[in-house]
Amino acid sequence: MSQKNLDVVLDVNVHVTVQLGSCDLPMKNIVELATGAVVQLNQHAKDPVGLYVNSKLIAYGEVVVVDDNFGIKITELLENKS
Repeated sequence: MSQKNLDVVLDVNVHVTVQLGSCDLPMKNIVELATGAVVQLNQHAKDPVGLYVNSKLIAYGEVVVVDDNFGIKITELLENKS
């Protein structure tokens, strides 16, 4: 794709998500959640987090704090396997 053709889509917004972890819980446990409850995830603190663009995993990284905001430092970009 030429740069001229690529320029057409460079301003298109996409949905970016960082997944810290996940877990499976029975609905009974979900409805019993309250403020202060701790939900244990299936990921260790040192494990990389997933960076998704429009629900597609594109990279891994580590969580960082920048000026009291969370961010992600990319540690691995995944290859396009389309």
